[in-house]
Amino acid sequence: MKNIRPLTGNADSKKVYIETYGCQMNVNDSEVILSILQDDGYVLTDNMGEADLILANTCSIRDNAEQRVWGRIEQFRLQKNRRPGVLVGIVGCMAERLKDGLLDSGAVDIVAGPDSYRSLPELLAAVTPDSPQMNVTLSHEETYGDITPVRMDRNGVSAYISIMRGCNNVCSYCIVPYTRGVERSRDPQTILREAEELFANGYREVSLLGQNVDSYLWKGPEGQTDFATLLAMVAQVSPELRVRFSTSHPKDISDEVIYTMAGYDNICRHIHLPVQSGSNAMLEKMRRKYTREWYLERVEKIRSVMPDCALTTDIIAGFCGETRQDHLDTLSLMEEVRFDYAFMFQYSERPGTLAARKYPDDVPPEVKTARLNEIIALQNRHSLESNEKDVGKTFRVLVEGVSKRNPGELYGRTSGNKVCVFPAQGHKAGDFVEVKVLSCTSATLISECVSGQKIVDLWQQEQ
Repeated sequence: MKNIRPLTGNADSKKVYIETYGCQMNVNDSEVILSILQDDGYVLTDNMGEADLILANTCSIRDNAEQRVWGRIEQFRLQKNRRPGVLVGIVGCMAERLKDGLLDSGAVDIVAGPDSYRSLPELLAAVTPDSPQMNVTLSHEETYGDITPVRMDRNGVSAYISIMRGCNNVCSYCIVPYTRGVERSRDPQTILREAEELFANGYREVSLLGQNVDSYLWKGPEGQTDFATLLAMVAQVSPELRVRFSTSHPKDISDEVIYTMAGYDNICRHIHLPVQSGSNAMLEKMRRKYTREWYLERVEKIRSVMPDCALTTDIIAGFCGETRQDHLDTLSLMEEVRFDYAFMFQYSERPGTLAARKYPDDVPPEVKTARLNEIIALQNRHSLESNEKDVGKTFRVLVEGVSKRNPGELYGRTSGNKVCVFPAQGHKAGDFVEVKVLSCTSATLISECVSGQKIVDLWQQEQ
C-alpha cells in the first residue's frame, strides 16, 4: 500500500510548496499532484521560502478567486528573484482558462490544466529560463483513478475521494465545463479500494466528490454502477466509517439515493442541494433544468424519508436580468425550505460562459449587494433557528481537532454537518463521542460530552 501521508525526505530532497484555492475538489486535486510529484522525488514543505517548486492550484468560478492568485503570483516572483532556480507553476482551472496569459506574466514557469497533472514531471524537466512549459489539454478519459492521493490534511480523520471529473450540465453562468471538460465517472472498484485504504490508515470519514455526484454512472463488463449503488458500497466498508458526498444536482437526485442514505446509519444526514434562485425565470436563464416546484418536491421527498436530514444550498444574487420579484421569489423559497446553511454570492460574470456571451450583466452592483445582504440576513436567522432547535439534544460527533479559540476544547461535526465545540476530556481527533448541546450561535453548537466512553466502544458492546 502506498504511503498516503507526505514523506519527510532528506536534506537533498526537492521541496514543493502547494497553495490550494477553491472547492473540495481542488483539495483532492492537490493531493493527486503531490502523489505524482512525490514519485518524482519531491517532498511537501509548508515553508514557501525553502521550496524549489511553488504551485498554486487555482479556481475560476468567481473573479475574486482569480484576483487573489494574481496577487500571489507577485509574491512568487519575489521568491524567484531572491532564490534563482525556484520554479513557479499555476495549475487547475485558472491555468486552463487563461493559458498563455499566465506565462506572459513573466513569473510563471509551468501552466497545467486539471487533466494534465501526470505530465508535471516532464514539464518540470523541460523548463529553462527561456522556455516555460504548458499543457492544458482536456481529456475525455482522465480520472486519476489509479493514483493514490497523498493526503495533505492535518487531522488524519477526514479525507476526500473524487468519484468523477468534469460536468455536462453547462449552466449558463458556470465556467467549470470549459475548465474541467466533459463528465466522466471513475471505476467504482478504485473508489472502494481508496476508501478501504483510508479506513485502514485511521481515517473515519470520507467525502465522495463530484461536480454532480447524482449523475455518477460507471459502465463496466459486469454491468452498471450508479451513485446510489456506489454510496452503499462505500458505506459497507465499515459502520465506523462516516460517508458524506457533494455536490448533488436538484434535477438528478433520485429516490434511490435518498432511500440508500436512510438505509445506512453511517451515511451522514446532510445533502448540499444548490438551488441558485427561487425564480423560475432565473432558473431557466441559468439553464438549471429544473423548476422551483421540482426543487421543493425533492426537498419534501428528502424530509419525508429522513426528517433529520440537514439541507444546505448555494444562492446567487443579482443574476442577469434579475428583477425585484425574482429576488423575492428566492427569499420566499428560503422561507419555505429553511436551509440549515447556505453559501451566498453576488453574480460574477465569467468570460466564455453562455451568460457572458448571451446576457448582459445588467443588475447594478449596489443592487446586487443589497439583495445579497437581504439573503444573508435571512439565512443567518434560519441558521440560528435551526441550531436553537438542537439545544438539549444529544449527537454523535466525530472529533476533528482542537478548537482554534480554546486549546482545552475540541470540535467536530454532527451527521448533519453542524459544528460542535466541547471540552476535550481526554478525547482526540478520530474519536466518536456523544455530546449534548447546551447553547448555540448561528454557526456553532456549544456542547458538553455526555459520556467519557467512545461511541465506537459502545457500538462494539451492542454487537
